[in-house]
Amino acid sequence: MNAYFEYLKEFIIRFFTDFGRFFSKTFASPWADVPGNVETYNSLLGSFSPQFGFWGWFFWVLFLILFLAAIGGVIFLLVVLIKKYVKFYKREVAKDELQEEVERLTYELHTAIQEKDKILGLKVGYMGLKPEGKSAEATTEEAVDVDELNSRFPKLTHVDKAYKGIDMTIPFKDGLSLEELCNSFRNFAASQEHLYYKIETIRQMFAGIATSKLIILEGISGTGKTSLAYALGKFFNFDSAIIPVQPSWKDRSELLGYYNEFTKKFNESEFLKALYTTTYRKDLDVIVLDEMNLARIEYYFAEFLSIMEMRDTSDWLIDLIPSTLPGDPVNLKEGKLLIPQNAVFFGTANNDDSTFTISDKVYDRAISIFFDDKGREFDAEYQEPVNVPYNQLKALFDDAVNQYPISDSMLDKFSTLDNFVIKKFKLAFGNRILKQLNTFIPVFVACGGKESDGFDFIFANKILKKFESLNVAFLKDELKELSATLDKLYGKNTFPMSHASIDAMLKNF
Repeated sequence: MNAYFEYLKEFIIRFFTDFGRFFSKTFASPWADVPGNVETYNSLLGSFSPQFGFWGWFFWVLFLILFLAAIGGVIFLLVVLIKKYVKFYKREVAKDELQEEVERLTYELHTAIQEKDKILGLKVGYMGLKPEGKSAEATTEEAVDVDELNSRFPKLTHVDKAYKGIDMTIPFKDGLSLEELCNSFRNFAASQEHLYYKIETIRQMFAGIATSKLIILEGISGTGKTSLAYALGKFFNFDSAIIPVQPSWKDRSELLGYYNEFTKKFNESEFLKALYTTTYRKDLDVIVLDEMNLARIEYYFAEFLSIMEMRDTSDWLIDLIPSTLPGDPVNLKEGKLLIPQNAVFFGTANNDDSTFTISDKVYDRAISIFFDDKGREFDAEYQEPVNVPYNQLKALFDDAVNQYPISDSMLDKFSTLDNFVIKKFKLAFGNRILKQLNTFIPVFVACGGKESDGFDFIFANKILKKFESLNVAFLKDELKELSATLDKLYGKNTFPMSHASIDAMLKNF
């Protein structure tokens, strides 16, 4: 037995000595000296084996099996690791090659589209034709040249060239009033577009435009929400830009586009093009986000909601790119685009299971107009479109604020109503709503509406909408008391919108 352990000792020493020698030599002949030691192993075994005995041979066989298994396991592990590495390397190489191929095809597709547009533009120009149904101005906008192909912003550069050298000045329209403007638009929509709206809706819309840059038109499908924004563009002689919102929109890149590092071009969206076009125009330009609550508004439109809260409109800047290079669009300053004051955003919203609930953050910053039925047809005087500069429209809004300030008695009543809502429902109007009141109510009155109806609209659309977040099932008595308070403050048969909202909540119990 002792002989076996002596043998095991000498064997292990000899093996690991050879193993170390193997790694110490170069890879050209790592095992050059090992074959000569085979005889040594045999001699070693021959010297000690006669004294092994039964148990010595037993342990020798057992050790041999375990030793060979260990060597085999190491070899197997090395083979498996090498295979996995080769497989991983091939997959990564294939992935890189596929990505390069996709980028190459994307670039070739972009180039091909630009070349196609250029050829079509040259062909149309050579033949002296213009596409059917499009104006000469639109045809000019679709022309493609080398500058556009080389620009990082092809669509915006296209707009630059379309408006280059064109005087967009619009003279003031003599004798225009907001009430006349509301009536003219209502007649235009009815006589030319066969769209019939209540005069109250038109007054709410223009007062909303004076108050906020975001107007939300919500209600059931088919009540003329998108058509209203479309008709407004036609009325002011410049088609509204209709931008369909997609359910996948999650951030501002879906709305504005993004810079492609591979092509070195900005993938401009139609929304960005419409917004940039507004920088050249002098009229009111309508940009419509159709079905805007198919995605969460506070995700993709968050930057606009925040920027348009700034008091200084010179800070209404949208970052597009870190810096400006020669050949970039003229109206980009240091990679930023200033939101034009003559742009107004209309958002249409359906209330069904396929859409998201509009949050208080959005409602607080917007003016919401609810459509609950189709307008009834009426005989309307034929009305042509009008050319009104935005500066004149803004002047009319400012004049209305000065001429029709909110009366002290109405403010006192509204303050009393505010205190009641705070006490009973733990909700407050907030400074933003009070600020909106000081613009909305005077403009609404200048449009031909009554002061109390303006307050009713604001209360129903700004305050009562917040009740949806409350557990009104336990506030039945408070709601009845609120209805009685409205009658007490403003008289019976007033605040019809607010009473209708309260009655609808009470019926749900």
